[in-house]
Amino acid sequence: MSSFQSITIFFFKVLRKVYYTFLKVSDKVLCCFILYAKGVKFDKFITNGFPKVFIARGGTMVIGVNFKMNNRESSNPIGRFKRCSFMVGKHGSLILGNNVGISSSAIVCHNSVQIGDNVKLGGNVVIYDTDFHSLNPEERKDSYKDILGAKNKPVIICSNAFIGAHSTILKGVKIGKNSIIGACSVVTRDVPENQIWAGNPAKFIRKIDEKQ
Repeated sequence: MSSFQSITIFFFKVLRKVYYTFLKVSDKVLCCFILYAKGVKFDKFITNGFPKVFIARGGTMVIGVNFKMNNRESSNPIGRFKRCSFMVGKHGSLILGNNVGISSSAIVCHNSVQIGDNVKLGGNVVIYDTDFHSLNPEERKDSYKDILGAKNKPVIICSNAFIGAHSTILKGVKIGKNSIIGACSVVTRDVPENQIWAGNPAKFIRKIDEKQ
């Protein structure tokens, strides 16, 4: 390697370090402003980039300590990149426990979404506690009746669960403690604790051996 190449690489590394240091600080400041402005209760957190947050009047969102969030492609470049988004309706309650980590995820909460401690949501995981629209075709013809007819049920993800990338968690689902959801799964019913489920719709694969 020539001396010119060595110098170029050195300056590139220095500039990159300065750039990412600046991003880290600016991301934190902007994210704090967004969460505070939206009325989110939050504690110590780490973020790459900043999320989209929509909270209707009357809705609540609480984030526990040591929350980690990736909103930028460079922070978790696994494909299908987007910023995290949180949407809480006027009767919704979104609670994220301690030491939760998410990447490019979307959570829509019209009723209740509870995520326990030490939960990891892989890239592009989405959680919906609502159908968004009525299942009645006649009601869907009227936008007002369509919204009123949409069914909402709480979603609970218990502590230590891991949701694989690109998975979808639908309304009324409870995922048990320590359980794992395989990538690209669609979860439509409850998952007991200490189990691995995967597929569309997600089905039981095997129990988790705590000795592994």
